[in-house]
Amino acid sequence: MHFIAFEYILLLALLVPFLLRVQKGSFTFLGYCLTYIFIVFALMRPVIEQEPIENEHYLHDVVLGIDLSYSMHAKDIAPSRLAKAKEVLESYVKHEKEKRFGVLGFSSNAIILSPMTQDGSLLLHLVQSLDERLILTKSSALMPVLELARKLSKARPLSVVLLSDGGDELNYEKESRFAKANDLIVNVFMVASQSGGTLELQDGSLLQDEAGHIVITRQNDAIALLAHATGGVYTKDFGEIAEALEAQKQEDKKTKTTITQNKELFYYFVAAAIFVFLVSVTTLKYRVRKVFVWAALLFGMQLQGGVLESIYGSLAQEAYKKGSYEQALFFYEKLPTPQGYFNAANSYYKLGMYEKALELYTGVRSSDPLFKSQVFYNVANTYVRLKEFEKAREYYLKSLTLGYSKEADENYRFIKDAGEEQRMLTGRQESKEQKQNAQEESSSAKKKKEGGSSNMPSDGASQSGASDMKEKTQAQERFSTSQSKAKLSSKQYELINKRGVYEKKPW
Repeated sequence: MHFIAFEYILLLALLVPFLLRVQKGSFTFLGYCLTYIFIVFALMRPVIEQEPIENEHYLHDVVLGIDLSYSMHAKDIAPSRLAKAKEVLESYVKHEKEKRFGVLGFSSNAIILSPMTQDGSLLLHLVQSLDERLILTKSSALMPVLELARKLSKARPLSVVLLSDGGDELNYEKESRFAKANDLIVNVFMVASQSGGTLELQDGSLLQDEAGHIVITRQNDAIALLAHATGGVYTKDFGEIAEALEAQKQEDKKTKTTITQNKELFYYFVAAAIFVFLVSVTTLKYRVRKVFVWAALLFGMQLQGGVLESIYGSLAQEAYKKGSYEQALFFYEKLPTPQGYFNAANSYYKLGMYEKALELYTGVRSSDPLFKSQVFYNVANTYVRLKEFEKAREYYLKSLTLGYSKEADENYRFIKDAGEEQRMLTGRQESKEQKQNAQEESSSAKKKKEGGSSNMPSDGASQSGASDMKEKTQAQERFSTSQSKAKLSSKQYELINKRGVYEKKPW
């Protein structure tokens, strides 16, 4: 056994001053100290190292070239040509695990957006961080991207995929000769249409040529020569590109993956810390009983249903009496009985979670009229909290029909003429000082009729957290994590824009 994060052992030094002051017989304090020690050991990540496994496999190199010229802003391909190219690239890279990708951006010049890598998330981050608003060039050339692709990988032949609208040239014979001479297989994914599209400038106007005519940019089919001459494919269906890349697959780079498996042991120390802490924090009176329950939960001990339910019920009652309603709820929800559901609903009621309480109340089934009377009484109280007075009156009458109680009678009379609230309120709507409370039905006194502790009238102001929560959610949705992402440098944008900014006839 060894520790992966052994440096956490220094945290034990913080314990020394406290150990020097410990009083003899302070069981609780010693329990806290032992809990701390177990937590530190868990943080140190104890493991038993297994035999490492080595996997060998080969990766196929693919260079992706994405056209960044201004014509890629046209929207004849929704949402735009460039956005479509990014979307296709992202979808392909995410699902391809046996290839190394390099990504180039090109217009009149070409730059490396991502070197050859198998890390798809890094590659996609670099592409997505590209701010096309900073690209000013209005032309695109293919020779620079082919030359840079050849330098990026030593694979022969090398598969290249161009995501472009076809560039500016009417003839690509020169580029075809270069690609063939350098063992490049060029596949072209056309992201433009025959009908073409206009280009909107930053001021909202449409791009015009020197004669004042609106520029229409269309797909340039001349680029098909480059694909056909090198044995690649020219298509608008990226599925054909993916199939072609599989056919062009080469064992370009041999890679080894070593998988070291460790058997983690930290959870044993976490379990020990929890166990010791529970023993330490409980009083002597209830220590044995609670430790027994938690030990059963942690280590999977099998208990008879009746014994376990009795323990859960006892712990739940104790927590409820102390006002620890969340803890009581935890145990009551483990009791699959009408009394268990009823008391769980009471806990929700005490916590101000009236809709959840109502859901449990209405699900209680019993043939005992006195018990049902109590259930209906608490349902009515819950509807009052939700300001649904018509339903509250209905359930007060049901409760009084099965068994008369002074509280139900008084509450019914008080809301007899109350108007309906137009909307249901949620959350903790009343403060703890107000006195309309649900009754608790304990397993030891379930046959005893209780009048309840709800003394109407009660008209405390309700809080509406719904609108605040909605505003908070909207604010969270407006927050963008992209602000923290790394961006391309100004030098890279300068290289993209090189030579092509001032051209008069870009198309």
